[in-house]
Amino acid sequence: MPKTVLAIDPGSSKCGMALVKRDDDGNIKLLWRAIAPRAELIQNVRDAAAVESFSLVIVGGGTTSKQVVHELREATPSMGILVVDEKNTSLQARERYWEHNPRRGLRKLLPSTMQIPKEAVDDFVALILAERVLGDGT
Repeated sequence: MPKTVLAIDPGSSKCGMALVKRDDDGNIKLLWRAIAPRAELIQNVRDAAAVESFSLVIVGGGTTSKQVVHELREATPSMGILVVDEKNTSLQARERYWEHNPRRGLRKLLPSTMQIPKEAVDDFVALILAERVLGDGT
């Protein structure tokens, strides 16, 4: 199993991305994350590679995954690509968003499941996909 992976949550207009590393102690560390316009996918893959090299790209198996896999194979033919199930990742990503962006004021009183984040959570979906593959997710 590679130590560093790039996970992508593909969408029709944008892609969530997360560069994730498992250290020698088995801890998972988020190195980089982004939400990129679909047209800038390959450039953002290169941006992630500039942070740290990786040998595996994890792609969520949603609607546009085939197109994303095709683009990745053309741009990086030697890269390993793994397509994984995205079941329940959107709900989990909302929870993760609130961990990284704590609620303030009266929002603290409402359950996080009843609140919608101010911004897209596709990058957190990608993080969860990486954690599942690396063994730290459910």
